[in-house]
Amino acid sequence: MNRLSRRVATSGASLVVGAASLCLCAAAVQAASCGSSAAGFGAWLDEFKHAALAQGVSQRTLDAALAGVAYDNKVIGRDRAQGVFRLSFDKFSSRLVTPRRLSKGRALLQRHAALLQRIEARYGVPGSVLVAIWGLETGFGADNGRFKTIGALATLAYDCRRSAQFQEELLDALKIVERGDMSPAQMRGDWAGEIGQTQFMPSSYLAYAVDFDGDGRRDLIRSTADALASTANFLKGKGWRTGAGWNEGEPNFAVFLEWNKARVYAKTIALLATKLSDAQ
Repeated sequence: MNRLSRRVATSGASLVVGAASLCLCAAAVQAASCGSSAAGFGAWLDEFKHAALAQGVSQRTLDAALAGVAYDNKVIGRDRAQGVFRLSFDKFSSRLVTPRRLSKGRALLQRHAALLQRIEARYGVPGSVLVAIWGLETGFGADNGRFKTIGALATLAYDCRRSAQFQEELLDALKIVERGDMSPAQMRGDWAGEIGQTQFMPSSYLAYAVDFDGDGRRDLIRSTADALASTANFLKGKGWRTGAGWNEGEPNFAVFLEWNKARVYAKTIALLATKLSDAQ
């Protein structure tokens, strides 16, 4: 998603919605304290490391991923400033469904036609839907975000507002490092920990990321094939019905709400997907 609409705290394969649910193990991961300033962050991080070790994360991964991690006031500022989702649908969608984005989306539908056909054959999700999400989330991979994922997640995990929720996401980010999909340095994205060309939260990355290009890695940052196929896998996992409609009131609109609970954003996905589909 462009800078206008990151992020409904958060989205889709992102956090408020999509990620694999927070499960009963959250209490086992959660460190005892939380805070609203940098003052107690170091002590909290030490507690979290002990909890992560108990959950099976290796000391080697903890040392590599959490060394030098600091409380980030910019992340907290972004978390508190998400009023864009209170815009009317007309105002919201007009900022995102632009002639330039439509033109770029149509060109990418043609360029990646063979790939998108293979993805649809496996998961049942049309290319126009995937390209719409791709375009809204990161401008078709042009802007995946520049925040260090581990640091952003650690800041939000320490913050009292949604501490348990983000501690689970931080733990899942460490698991991604542990299994070798990415190094901590490679994990950069948006302020709430979203990763890759379509902005997956770590829990969704673990649950739905696929290696579609066959190189042996689930790389949602550099591999367009992996990113789009993983997005289709997420939508299918959330109940996507092959051949059904996706506009509001149709069966697959509910799946867009799994991607992002903000109805105005789900409607914008549907609008852009429809316009791209009509152009094919």
